[in-house]
Amino acid sequence: MAGDPDSESWNDSWDDSPWKRQVYQEGETIDWWSEDAVERDRWKQLFEPRGLRGVLAPVIDASKIWFVVVFTGIGVGLAGGWLDVLVKWLSDLREGRCTYGFFYNSVTCCSSTDAGQVCFEWRTWSNYLNLHSLFGSSLLQAFVYIALSVALAASSALLVVTYAPYAFHTGIPEIKAILGGYVFDSVLSAWTLLIKLLGLALSVSSGLSLGKEGPLVHVACCLAYLLSRFFKQFRENEAQKRRVLASAAAAGVSVAFGSPLGGVLFALEELDTFANESDVLWRGFVTSVIAAVALQYVDPFGTSKLVLFQVTNSGGGGAWLAFELAIISTASGILGHILLKLNAAISVYRRNGILHDMPIVEVTAVTAVTAAISYLVVFLRVQSSELVANLFQECDPTKGDFHGLCNSTATHESIFLLILTAFVKLGFTAWTFGMMVPAGIFLPTITIGACLGRAVGLMTQELQRVYPKAWIFSACPPDPTVRCVYPGFYAVIGASAMLGGVTRMTISLVVIVFELTGALSHVLPIMIAVMVAKWVGDAFGQEGIYPLWIAMRRYTWLPPVEYHDSGETAGQFMTPTANLVVVENGTTLEELGRLAMKWEFAGFPVVDNKKFIGYVTRANVREHIEPLLEEPGAGNRKCSFWLPATSADVLDLSGLVEDAMHLQRNVPLELAVNMFQKLNLRHIMFTEGGELKGMMTKTDVATLITAQMPVAGATAVHVPSH
Repeated sequence: MAGDPDSESWNDSWDDSPWKRQVYQEGETIDWWSEDAVERDRWKQLFEPRGLRGVLAPVIDASKIWFVVVFTGIGVGLAGGWLDVLVKWLSDLREGRCTYGFFYNSVTCCSSTDAGQVCFEWRTWSNYLNLHSLFGSSLLQAFVYIALSVALAASSALLVVTYAPYAFHTGIPEIKAILGGYVFDSVLSAWTLLIKLLGLALSVSSGLSLGKEGPLVHVACCLAYLLSRFFKQFRENEAQKRRVLASAAAAGVSVAFGSPLGGVLFALEELDTFANESDVLWRGFVTSVIAAVALQYVDPFGTSKLVLFQVTNSGGGGAWLAFELAIISTASGILGHILLKLNAAISVYRRNGILHDMPIVEVTAVTAVTAAISYLVVFLRVQSSELVANLFQECDPTKGDFHGLCNSTATHESIFLLILTAFVKLGFTAWTFGMMVPAGIFLPTITIGACLGRAVGLMTQELQRVYPKAWIFSACPPDPTVRCVYPGFYAVIGASAMLGGVTRMTISLVVIVFELTGALSHVLPIMIAVMVAKWVGDAFGQEGIYPLWIAMRRYTWLPPVEYHDSGETAGQFMTPTANLVVVENGTTLEELGRLAMKWEFAGFPVVDNKKFIGYVTRANVREHIEPLLEEPGAGNRKCSFWLPATSADVLDLSGLVEDAMHLQRNVPLELAVNMFQKLNLRHIMFTEGGELKGMMTKTDVATLITAQMPVAGATAVHVPSH
């Protein structure tokens, strides 16, 4: 039944040291205690030599991690900057081209044109092909737009399905699980990195309802993993490798949002690993800053700034704002929960239905529908980042009007289109996030919230115009010509609240939005909106989008939230001894070999007449006894795991026995779960009077915590072993 559900872990060598390097198979969890002990032993050996070697060895060793940190930051910054350039060009190509350079996007093509002037260098496809018929030009524009969208998305799906299946999705659930100790190196391979970057550019530019922000965290971790492979200390120590990956994750967010400080806080809050280790935090800060500098060097937006959605004409002061903030935040929390439920339901349907065997066909069909509908709605047709940037802006007579947002005679039409865009975008996002293309959920969520926020802002502005003396506008200036309501401010609040409702991020989200917009005056209302949206979302279920996907994929990962039982004891949830595969002291070598070959558990408890002795890993047992089994007649020798053997006929295996945490089975379940969370344990034994009564593993605890989720394990896939 269950010895330890983690798959086997192999030792590369057998020596007299109690701590040995382990090479894990995919799908298991690492032994943090063993990995940290190996690292301590390695550091002791570094300081042993005397003289110049003893002085230089620690310095050279420490420089290796800084090499990985610095070049990860540079690589992610450059990759993120050129990804922005490529996405902008491919996206603009669906609508037209530059007359004097095919590889120029619309912004670069019209860089010599002053604001408000018509750019004649950028031409739509119908103008470029000299089609003057209104019907013919409209038909051509729609055809090119839809055809190129489908071609880009289908190409992305083809690359992912053919070369790197783990390049699909955002990658953050996998990174969270890996940082928590789950072994999944296929997610970090060179092919995954290459296809993730190329597929991400294709999928984002196709117009699908997805973003590139979350996947850049995956890209950063892939790059750090590949760089760390050059050094033995990271290649052979899983705990140290994860500390490097945690530092790299901050750079991904830094590049995605132009938010270096938000990247560090994101790694602390959302990736919830190594929060108490100052070295990891410091390295994450350095990586994040270097990545931001590299991004600014590329300057993909031509602004020489990291701020993506610069907010101007900041407004929004006044006590009357609280009512609207509550409406936006509450609605965002509810819509965030709806988006999670829809996405989970669609993912389960996809996994169990005919779409599971036709991922490229699904991507092609969904892209065609998305492009056809988006072409008809002005706010859906443009790239999401461009839409958000304009929704955050206040109306300025000296600047152009973005598709009628500032047209006071068409306010009702704008409100209708914004609400329509938000709900259509919600449906598209729920379906798209999970298809076999690289996809992030940050930008679509921000877009949904910004549309709803701007719509509320326009409604409030219209109310203030019609009823200027109403009590809710008592804080407004008495002069009706002075602006009181700022719709762009509402868009920022809506975007923050919606993102909080979907991801359940708090502190890092506020900092990211502040760095995104550069609006210091908005920080307090953003904090309030995020707080309310999280409270409302948590009322329906405390899991955000990433823990939900971890549960659906059934990765062994323990959330950092405090677990509370309802009076249950650990004994009620442990695997009893009768259902365990145990090793009896005194068993023959042949029986031990048969047991190690038959069962694929990571290890087995060792007992002597029901008395608990310790724990042995299957890898250690096989490595030690397989050469002995080749000797004639060796299979009948008895094995001693307790005391040193006193007879030549008894094989001494006491050196294989590892100590294990053991408790009484009547301890509260909450205590056992907290020990797994805080001590990074792989298993706990339960004993009474020295007798083994049962065992609980990290996988058992992960299953227990996610048991209340109806979709837990619904999209789990078999993780291939080496």
